[in-house]
Amino acid sequence: MKKNLPILIVFLLSITFSFSQNKGKKYTIRTIAFYNLENLFDTINDVSKNDEASPMMELKSNRSKVYWDKIDKLASTIAKIGLDKAKTSPAIIGVSEVENLNVLEDLVKSKHLAKQHYGIIHYDSPDKRGIDVALLYQKRYFKPVYHETFNPNIYRENRKVYTRDQLLVTGYLDDELIHLIVNHWPSRSGGEAKSRPLREKAAYQNVKIIEKIRETAPNAKILTMGDFNDDPINSSFKKVLKTKSKKQNVGKNDMYNPYEDLHRRGFNTLAYRDHLNLFDMILISSPLLDKGEKDFSSYKMFKAMIFNKRFLSDKKGPFKGYPFRSFSNGVYTGGYSDHYPVYLYLIKEKQ
Repeated sequence: MKKNLPILIVFLLSITFSFSQNKGKKYTIRTIAFYNLENLFDTINDVSKNDEASPMMELKSNRSKVYWDKIDKLASTIAKIGLDKAKTSPAIIGVSEVENLNVLEDLVKSKHLAKQHYGIIHYDSPDKRGIDVALLYQKRYFKPVYHETFNPNIYRENRKVYTRDQLLVTGYLDDELIHLIVNHWPSRSGGEAKSRPLREKAAYQNVKIIEKIRETAPNAKILTMGDFNDDPINSSFKKVLKTKSKKQNVGKNDMYNPYEDLHRRGFNTLAYRDHLNLFDMILISSPLLDKGEKDFSSYKMFKAMIFNKRFLSDKKGPFKGYPFRSFSNGVYTGGYSDHYPVYLYLIKEKQ
């Protein structure tokens, strides 16, 4: 029986996903994604930032060629996320580790994405290296009505830590109002334990944003996504955000983390020094969660996944099986990113 279990699971998922055809119903499918683009910097020195420390600026030659190759690889990857079920690239995708608006414009104008007519929401953050978060969206599916950034105002030893802002975007996915928060929390530089309080403070900022949304919309459909630099079981999630991993335990004001189960099962979105981590996630609020009612009259999450296709993994050498990164030891490797993208499907019944 155990040998046949994976086949059985695939079969049951197939039955679940095709129940619309069995009952004569049709469903709208939208992909929501997040992708850390690994130092997507341009080749121009910005004297107002420390972009000289970026891998792109450290290259001795062929910067322009490398830049456009990286743009092409990232765009081709984004174009494939969710394509098999939604039949198009993500309706909405949060991104991190981008230098400025210009690199995002080059990305969405790529031959792989140009026909999808992506809009861009981007703010320059106070991060010392100049790396930002942003939101890309297909204009035919998503209509933003409000956006702003929040800095977590983190201090260490009475000195401000210049980290990334948290981007809030509110808008209509088709005809439903949703709220999206894009994150890139402080790194583990100096060690996990020493840097843990910084990410807990970033998590508290997330809590404040969610509470602000719920002041005027108690049943708000909220998705918070990002590279959190923490695993789903770390204190920033379990202690501060108080995330739940089981649908039946998710209350009205809770956030559900579908990636906690994937982490428990050994999945990862990055690897560093033989340590596997799942730092990239999308969390959702209760109104987006199907708890078995099979009521898809409004958007509900069908499934959350990691986009870890084989072409995104290193195929040889000491990092075989790790995400195929773009830069290593001061050279361009020809890879994609040191993180896998994550994504989920939202589905609802067509009226």
